[in-house]
Amino acid sequence: MKLHPLIERQLRNHFGSVEGAPETLQAFIKVVSDAYSDSDRDKKIVEHALEEMSTELTERNRDLRKELNEHKEMELALQKEKTEQEALIKKLAAAQEQLLQSEKLASIGQLAAGVAHEINNPVGYVSANVTSLEKYLNEIFLLLDAFDRHANTLPADHEVLQAIGREKKAHDLEFLKEDIPSLLHESKEGLSRVRKIVQELREFSRSDEGIFALADLHAGLESTLKIVNNEIKYKAEIVREYGEIPQIECNLSQLNQVFMNLLVNAAHAIADKGSITIKTGRSDNHAEVWIKIKDNGMGIAPENFKRIFDPFFTTKPVGKGTGLGLSLSYGIIQSHHGRIDLESTLGVGTAFTITLPIKQPVTKEGNS
Repeated sequence: MKLHPLIERQLRNHFGSVEGAPETLQAFIKVVSDAYSDSDRDKKIVEHALEEMSTELTERNRDLRKELNEHKEMELALQKEKTEQEALIKKLAAAQEQLLQSEKLASIGQLAAGVAHEINNPVGYVSANVTSLEKYLNEIFLLLDAFDRHANTLPADHEVLQAIGREKKAHDLEFLKEDIPSLLHESKEGLSRVRKIVQELREFSRSDEGIFALADLHAGLESTLKIVNNEIKYKAEIVREYGEIPQIECNLSQLNQVFMNLLVNAAHAIADKGSITIKTGRSDNHAEVWIKIKDNGMGIAPENFKRIFDPFFTTKPVGKGTGLGLSLSYGIIQSHHGRIDLESTLGVGTAFTITLPIKQPVTKEGNS
């Protein structure tokens, strides 16, 4: 008979062979063997079921982990999208504010140009009238001198001569003859200064937005210095160290705004009395020019270097600055395919260096 391997092994150990077991135990041995075989079969069924269950659980766990990872990736993607949208909203707000500021500057420029034009007309005819008045008064003085020469031919005690003397003394004619030319000279000098200011105002506020043309940066700097003179003259001495630079292709009115922002900021950075140095030069490759505006003011903290050109960032007290001046300046220099670099040391001063190409690069459409 076929027995379970474990029973067969035990019978061989005790009786020497399977057949050596007593006849009376054969039935019992068969029952025990069948029980062991049934147990092995049940064990295999259970093990197979457990294996299948384990496989199913493993697959389910893998699916759950996959779903969890997908949810995490989706959450990260949504968070990233939210962050990008917030950054975009901030950029749009900054761009809108810059646009408004640019429009304000353009409006101020147009207003200044209009005012300059309106002032220029009356100044013109007042200047012409003063010139004519000077000529007429010279003729009158020559006529009075002729009267004096003829009157002096009369006797000293002549009644007419004595009457003329009294009138001269009463109206202080000698003083008038000395003072009137001086008054006319001062008036002409004042009118000349007004005409010069008007011309500088017109040059500074030229409405040539978007137009690039050859321009003299030194003339732009000088024009801007006269415009901001009242802001600077009580705070700083201007030191000019101009090099030899050619005219460059640029929008000079926009660059004048950059110069104005940097010069005013330099003046505000000086606590009491200091100096602002303006240097210009040409790069070694002769393809670029540079303008450096340096002050000996309070300087900028290193942690603010990366934010200095950000919209709305300012180190000035509340109400003293919008935080848009340097941001607008940066945009203008970028539009000129140039760059603006910062050097600063706390307690020593700050220098901004603007580098601009002499010729603007040509686009695919063939425009600068």
